[in-house]
Amino acid sequence: MSVAPPQGVWWKERTPREEKLWVAIALVWAIVMFVMMPLWHIYGKQNPSTETYRVSPEEYVRLTQEFIEKYKVGEENGVPVVEPPPGSDVYLLGRQFSWEPIIRLKKGETYRLHLSSADVLHGFSVYPMNINFMVIPGYDYVLTVTPTQAGVYSVVCNEYCGLGHQVMVGKIIVVE
Repeated sequence: MSVAPPQGVWWKERTPREEKLWVAIALVWAIVMFVMMPLWHIYGKQNPSTETYRVSPEEYVRLTQEFIEKYKVGEENGVPVVEPPPGSDVYLLGRQFSWEPIIRLKKGETYRLHLSSADVLHGFSVYPMNINFMVIPGYDYVLTVTPTQAGVYSVVCNEYCGLGHQVMVGKIIVVE
């Protein structure tokens, strides 16, 4: 005994009312989301800067080292700590398996934060805030930041970058 195929053709069958309702709800929701995406992008005030430059990893490492030499105020576990003046360009370098330098910023002041990688793709996340950014070698991403709360913020890599990925942690310190 074999299984008998259903009679009729599926596209000629009458669609149940409940199924039509769910298709309509899904279509309306898709249209709402399609409209909301540009609105979130334009009015959400949570989008990264569109200021991006091509730069060789070697050149970015050089810029970061010059920045560290100019504004270094100390060291923490061998990592330089810098305190740039408000309104200045701040360079943060991601490389396997560290973020360099530790940055000390003033609350309420605006800075231009430059991000790049010296080697592989890294993810830039600032905890406990919800900031996530992709850092790709060969690009200098410039984010305009104005810290609004004092505290110590951890910078972690959220893109797997090798066997030491779990120890890739940096720090941003915001002071009054």
